[in-house]
Amino acid sequence: MYAVVKTGGKQYKVAPGDVIAVEKLPAEIGDTVELTAICVVDGDKVEANPEKAASTKVTAQVLDQFKDKKQLVFKFKKRKGYKKLQGHRQQLTRLRITAVGTDKYKKKAAPKAADKKAEAKEEAPKAAAKKTAAKAETKKADEKKPAEKKPAAKKASAKKAEADKAASEE
Repeated sequence: MYAVVKTGGKQYKVAPGDVIAVEKLPAEIGDTVELTAICVVDGDKVEANPEKAASTKVTAQVLDQFKDKKQLVFKFKKRKGYKKLQGHRQQLTRLRITAVGTDKYKKKAAPKAADKKAEAKEEAPKAAAKKTAAKAETKKADEKKPAEKKPAAKKASAKKAEADKAASEE
């Protein structure tokens, strides 16, 4: 089940558990807010009449009051020497939708400690096999590399080239 709600002059499609950022609402963090629904969809059943859809309760919990990223406002008139730069940060409220009609948001339960230990035991042999395969590949790659040239020879040839250049300039 989901609904389309209207707040702050905008419309949002929401379902239980969604987190949305809306224009600032006069509420404290942790408060419960009720939003007006303008459309409700429940499977095949659609209620698009705003008067009837408004009877469906859409509740949300206030998570945060914050400012959005800065929006730059630049005004300019060509050939007049007029340039003006301003910034604006919109005040927003972050909401978690807790219920749409009869559907409620259920937090996912954290896996138990026993389940985590069992998963770790299953993954341990796989990780060891990967490590040994990686070591074998690096050994093969090292054997295939050709012997590198000595860097001293490069330095000597570079010095000789510089000396030849200096001699030709004089």
